[in-house]
Amino acid sequence: MKSKNITTTIFVDQTPVEVFNAINNVRNWWPGEIEGETAKLHAEFSYNLPEKHYSKQRISEFIIGKKIVWKVLESNLGFIQNKSEWQGTDIIFEIASKGDKTKLHFTHRGLSPLAECYQACLKGWTTLINDNLNALIATGDSQKP
Repeated sequence: MKSKNITTTIFVDQTPVEVFNAINNVRNWWPGEIEGETAKLHAEFSYNLPEKHYSKQRISEFIIGKKIVWKVLESNLGFIQNKSEWQGTDIIFEIASKGDKTKLHFTHRGLSPLAECYQACLKGWTTLINDNLNALIATGDSQKP
C-alpha cells in the first residue's frame, strides 16, 4: 500500500542535535529565496523560487534534537493547476538515535498520491532530503548552487 504522504528516511553519523541544526539551516539546503526566521518556535518564513514555487511556513513544533514541524500557511505552485495545494499541509522532520546512527524521517503530510503535485513533489523532496540535506549534515557545507 502506498503512503498517504510523501516520506523519506536517511541515516547519518552525526548526532541528533547536529541533524536538528542542519535542518534549521534551511538556506543551505533548499535552493531558492528564503525570507524570515527558520529556527524558532512560531517563527514564519517564506520560500520562493520565482515563477515555480512560493510557500509560507510557520514553525509549529520545535523540539531540539527530536522534531520540527512546519505548517504551510500559503502556497502558490506555478507548475500545477491547484496552485494552493500545499496550503494546510505539514512538513515534518523526526529525529532519533538508532544504534550508532541518527535517523531522520521526513514526512510531507497532506500530499497524497492523488495530489496534482505528488510525483514532482516526491522527486523534489527526495532530492532535497536524501541529497542536499544529507550532504549538509555530513559536511556542514552549503548545498546551494
